[in-house]
Amino acid sequence: MAGHAMNKALRSVILPFTALLAGCNMGAGGNASSDAQSAPGDLAGARIGAPFTLTNQDGEKVAWDDFKGQYRLVYFGYSYCPDVCPVDLQRIMQAFTQFEKADAGRAAKVQPIFISVDPERDTPAVLKTYVAAFHPRLIGLTGSPDEIGKVAKDFVVIFNKEKAEGSSDYLVSHSRTPYLFGPDGQPVALVPVDDPGTADQDEGAPDKVLAFLEKWVK
Repeated sequence: MAGHAMNKALRSVILPFTALLAGCNMGAGGNASSDAQSAPGDLAGARIGAPFTLTNQDGEKVAWDDFKGQYRLVYFGYSYCPDVCPVDLQRIMQAFTQFEKADAGRAAKVQPIFISVDPERDTPAVLKTYVAAFHPRLIGLTGSPDEIGKVAKDFVVIFNKEKAEGSSDYLVSHSRTPYLFGPDGQPVALVPVDDPGTADQDEGAPDKVLAFLEKWVK
């Protein structure tokens, strides 16, 4: 199974945390940050991230170092994702909105970032509409296939285009890795989004993300 192979590869690259992966076309998928398998802070010391320059939803060049001094909420996905990506982003940005209302000063230190793993379809114009649906401060980043490929490798994100038989359309299986980076650009923890499931899980997910932000954003 693709998810199993991705998970094995990811574990071989970065320790001491384990990330369970889910492709957007696979329905519900695990996330290590949602249970005891990966306690918050387990990304400390992991080799995740590197300088990059990509293009934002306004067509402007944006570099990783532009966010020096800010916490960075980073999510890799794509706008055509039918299930996991929009659910995760909604939960993360709902919690971020609550965080802003409770403590605007600390929230101002956080930059939410969405990086596309589908640069062929996710043009700046497409991303502009997509990220605006979640939060006005969410930045969408895209680039050439080579640029996205390098960034994905540096951030330990695995993705794969999957075409349906007899169709020109495709989905993209990818690592489900919502990261929090500190002001120094170093990884802190996996954001605790839960699997799509019962109503109780759906209702509780933003609260868990809010508690996570309150704990880690100083």
